[in-house]
Amino acid sequence: MHASPSYVHGAHELPLIGETIGPFLARIAATHGDNEALVVPHQNVRWNYREFDTRVSRLAAGLLALGLRPGDRVGIWSQNCAEWVLVQFATARAGLIMVNINPAYRRSELEYVLEKVGCAALILAPAFKSSDYLAIVNDVVPELRSSAPGRLQSARLPQLRHVIRLGADTSPGMHNFDVLPVPEGDPRLTQLAELEASLQFDDPVNIQFTSGTTGAPKGATLTHHNILNNGFFVGEAMKLSSHDRLCIPVPLYHCFGMVLGNLACVTHGATMVFPGESFEPKSVLETVQAERCTGLHGVPTMFITLLDHPDFAQYDLSTLRTGIMAGSPCPAEVMGRVIEKMHLGEITIAYGMTETSPVSFQSSVDDPVHLRVSTIGRVHPHLEVKIVDADGRIVPRGVKGELLTRGYSVMLGYWGDEEKTRETIDAARWMHTGDLAVIDDAGFATIVGRAKDMVIRGGENIYPREIEEFLYRHPKILDVQCVGVPDAKYGEELCACIVLRPGMEASEDEIREFCKGQIAHYKIPRHVRFVTSFPMTVTGKIQKYLLRQQVTTELGLGLTP
Repeated sequence: MHASPSYVHGAHELPLIGETIGPFLARIAATHGDNEALVVPHQNVRWNYREFDTRVSRLAAGLLALGLRPGDRVGIWSQNCAEWVLVQFATARAGLIMVNINPAYRRSELEYVLEKVGCAALILAPAFKSSDYLAIVNDVVPELRSSAPGRLQSARLPQLRHVIRLGADTSPGMHNFDVLPVPEGDPRLTQLAELEASLQFDDPVNIQFTSGTTGAPKGATLTHHNILNNGFFVGEAMKLSSHDRLCIPVPLYHCFGMVLGNLACVTHGATMVFPGESFEPKSVLETVQAERCTGLHGVPTMFITLLDHPDFAQYDLSTLRTGIMAGSPCPAEVMGRVIEKMHLGEITIAYGMTETSPVSFQSSVDDPVHLRVSTIGRVHPHLEVKIVDADGRIVPRGVKGELLTRGYSVMLGYWGDEEKTRETIDAARWMHTGDLAVIDDAGFATIVGRAKDMVIRGGENIYPREIEEFLYRHPKILDVQCVGVPDAKYGEELCACIVLRPGMEASEDEIREFCKGQIAHYKIPRHVRFVTSFPMTVTGKIQKYLLRQQVTTELGLGLTP
């Protein structure tokens, strides 16, 4: 008797949703109109579904009134806030494509993204943490200062016509976000409804940038069908209902916040609760208690920080029931503490990637605890997964290989990059994840390694090649290799191993200074080692795993991850 093959299919009695996001939201608002949709305490926002739906329509009509047309790309560069959520649903309703821009991005990354997808509009916060967004955008688009709002003509970014800022102050050349929504009863709302009826669920609605192993970030293009259904089935796995209130401290620019958070809630008439602009443990604990949240999302690092907070025991978290831990491998010990000490008896683990909208595996609230802490659960509804060997052949259950996903969740492709799309999605529409996994006889999967060298720092994916490409620009650097080394807080940190040009000298601080303001802070190498050479194979290939072991030992960081 042959072992059964590592192929699973999420057959399911609930059909896929066959509509776009806008009409779906309208139906939820009609059913759950009085239920709270969005609660953002630090902004004094508390909107029920009826009001939220109305605000979404008024903003959608306002964006179209600027002259934006279905298919135009609208970038959003901001921390978590009520406006971000409005933009997510208003762009969908207007047929626009929202482009998520990481709040940690700096000048070169912002410019790259705006140019790559040809953004017609950029919505931005004035500042966040140490970043002065207004200064950065004026540096990228110097013509802005002397333009009338909506009349921008940039030599570098010819498609960018509108820059829209959040907040009460005004800035030269920019619209103010708060004046965009059309008034209630405006005839343009009727035109919006007509346009909305013509949209198709396979239309692109969102572009999410994911750092590529080849350096520059790639724009995964996702449709209404992709993310609406994924959000719905994520909510189903958590048994969400209109009585649930989900605390969302994970970033919105990431699928975790906008799909597993916002769309999981909206598809179930549940309440989205935002504890702050970014993760801050005290505000999460306070918000869960004050808002009586029933769910909480986070990457493992976040849960560790909450459990270790000095005032943890003073908060009443007894309303919690469910949530999702995802973003990087979840240590079983942490999962156990979360279930026991945070009342999260029905917490689930999810696995996926941006390119698959994102979730393809998730544990269920009623799976036995030992399977919930040790696996990523079973395949998601309506998706197919197979595990293949190096030749692309399906392996038997219990044998490790690369995880491939196929189905409604697979992205349209990388924006403007057919070659990279073809490398990732094969002729039979299988998405190659690059992750190594094992599926057991009961269909539970475990991720056993990462293809290649990606570093996961506190839930953020860092692709060493991108950082290497950037560091090669430094005049003193001859050669550079970046590897992940173990870290107690973030799981992994980046270490840059640098060969300097002959006769040159440099310090660790000088290298880090070179990165500041150019690449996101989490990508700046925490450790810098100066070396004379790298371990090589006979054919001249650099052996990264040996390099990783070497620097881990030198830095006294114990075992390799």
